[in-house]
Amino acid sequence: MQIHRPSHARGRADFGWLDSRHSFSFGQYYDEDHMGFGALRVINEDRVAPGAGFGTHPHKDMEILSYVVEGAMEHKDSIGTGSVIRPGDLQRMSAGTGIRHSEYNHSKDAPVHFLQIWILPERNGLKPGYEQKTFPAAERDGRLRLLGSPDGRDGSLTIHQDVALYGALLKPQASVSHALAEGRKAWLQLVRGTLRVNGQSLAAGDGLGIDAPDTLAIAAREDAEFLLFDLAA
Repeated sequence: MQIHRPSHARGRADFGWLDSRHSFSFGQYYDEDHMGFGALRVINEDRVAPGAGFGTHPHKDMEILSYVVEGAMEHKDSIGTGSVIRPGDLQRMSAGTGIRHSEYNHSKDAPVHFLQIWILPERNGLKPGYEQKTFPAAERDGRLRLLGSPDGRDGSLTIHQDVALYGALLKPQASVSHALAEGRKAWLQLVRGTLRVNGQSLAAGDGLGIDAPDTLAIAAREDAEFLLFDLAA
C-alpha cells in the first residue's frame, strides 16, 4: 500500500525566525494518523532566518540527522563537537544517554533551508556521538547513493538503527529503481522538483510511504532531489 503525504497537509509552525513543516506529529502539532513511519519518527523541513537558530537544548535516545538544502547551519554540542553543515553534508548526532546542542544559521545575511530527521535508535542508552560526512553532487547524480546505514558501509554515515538512507539527484526524464525486500518498507521524501513514483505524482515537500515489498520506479519530471529510507517493516 502507498501512503501519500502531500506537502500542504503537513503540520506547520511559524515563529517568524523559523518556518517549519512537519511530516509527522511534532511539538504542538499532533496527528494520530501521522506519528511516524517505522523507526522514522520526525521529518521537519525548516527554514531559519539569518542569524537565528535553536538555542542550547537537550535530547535523549534518538538518532538525529541534519541535511542542508540551501545555506549553512552551525552546530555545537555538549560533547565538544562544533561544525558547519552545508549542502551535500549529512550530520548524525546520537543523543543516547543525553546530549545538549544548539543549531544556528551560519549566515547573517541569507536564510538556511534544511531537513531535521529523527530516527528511533536500535536501543536506548547509547553513548552520545557525532558524525558528519560530505556526499558530493556527482556521487548522487542519476543514482541512489547510500548516505547512512547501520554498519557505515560504502562510505556511508553510521546510523544506529536498521535503516538504509539513500540520496539522489535526478535530471528531467532520468529514473532510478529500488527493490524492497520482504520485511522492509520505504519512505521517500521529495526535497525539490517533481517525481513520479509507482504512478504517484509527487511535488516538493511531499512524502510517500510504501509499506509492503515492492520495486519503486522513480522518474523525474524536472530537476529533483530526494531522500529514500529503507526501513524494517
